[in-house]
Amino acid sequence: MEDCYADLNGIRLHYIKAGAGPLMIFLHGFPEFSYAWNAQLREFAKDHLVVAPDMRGYNLSAKPAQVDQYAMPNLVGDIRALADHLGYKKFVLVAHDWGGVVAWAFAIRFPELLSELISINAPHPAVFAKLLRENADQQKASSYIGAFQNPGVENYLAADNFAALRQAMAGSAARPDVFSDPDWQAYTAAWSQPGALTGMLNYYRVPRAAIPDGANFKVTVPTLVLWGEKDHALNILNVDGLPAYVPNLTVQRFPSGTHWVVHEHPTEINQAIREFLAFKTQNAAAR
Repeated sequence: MEDCYADLNGIRLHYIKAGAGPLMIFLHGFPEFSYAWNAQLREFAKDHLVVAPDMRGYNLSAKPAQVDQYAMPNLVGDIRALADHLGYKKFVLVAHDWGGVVAWAFAIRFPELLSELISINAPHPAVFAKLLRENADQQKASSYIGAFQNPGVENYLAADNFAALRQAMAGSAARPDVFSDPDWQAYTAAWSQPGALTGMLNYYRVPRAAIPDGANFKVTVPTLVLWGEKDHALNILNVDGLPAYVPNLTVQRFPSGTHWVVHEHPTEINQAIREFLAFKTQNAAAR
């Protein structure tokens, strides 16, 4: 893996890259960083240029102090600027959690730039908004968002060597060994970067425009959704509601997977992505 930096969209972005060929960009979620995609980067670097940025606010990327710097147009703009910087007009976008939220928004705004979208345990904005209005289980599961908006929650998350963040990940994973000691060392180093906790939390603090029921947030890009069904933060109805917004949709569920299905089932995740990309390539060639 090669460590790289680029000044784009008004900030300095750190990313790792490997391989050569068609571009695949991988977007991590909270509270991870580019390291989360190691298993996927090793696999797909065999025949792609794979790129995983630290999203703004995370690890070695810039961490703007102003909350409005984390508005969705800026987050989407970072990804478009990164693809331009790499010299690609079309690419595969793979994303999880908050990275997936940005990826859905990107696919809605710039479908012409994507060959495929692969979303892993990340809610489509219109489906999620409806559940937050109407579904008591999703409202309860999302109650932590209010806590993340409180001033000073950084101190709570940093206490006892980031015990709360470790518990949020390990405690909701399928197995106690999903995250290894080297994993925790890597995450602790990322969380310890000056300003990182505030940058990460600003994703939750920036005001988001309300999405009315029936909003036309169609995603026309060929889309694969991979979903761990034991996700404690995201109700399975986030998947059930997708066909209304994503006409070209493939879904693969992982009954034993949690929010951290990328770590729990890396081989199966890679296989599912490979099969999806191969199927779409064959279909395009047939046409």
